[in-house]
Amino acid sequence: MKERNILAGFHTEEDAGKAADALRQAGFSTMQIDRVGQFPGDGNESIMNPISGEIPSLGNMTLAGDFPSGRDASVLAAVDPDASGMADRGDDDLNRSVLLTAVVPEERGDEATQIITSCGGMI
Repeated sequence: MKERNILAGFHTEEDAGKAADALRQAGFSTMQIDRVGQFPGDGNESIMNPISGEIPSLGNMTLAGDFPSGRDASVLAAVDPDASGMADRGDDDLNRSVLLTAVVPEERGDEATQIITSCGGMI
């Protein structure tokens, strides 16, 4: 049986969850929701105080990333426009950091795509 892989971007995990629930109700079973981003890591778990001086890097503090690969990665992250707080992304469709992956039968691929787009997903 041929299958189709569908990758869809969402703004929030809740929106992706609604799409996954709608797909389940339609009889699809193979789905996964992940958060993706430009930088590694899951973000900061605690509040960082810049006055204390215990900051690994600007990128670590402002971008909430983990930069274990060394100083070079930290420097490159710090020069990103997002690190300054002055970045304007403009197009909201580019700011989709939640990925819904679905594997569906080829003959029902268009149906699954329609369900995902009706829930706000961008294929």
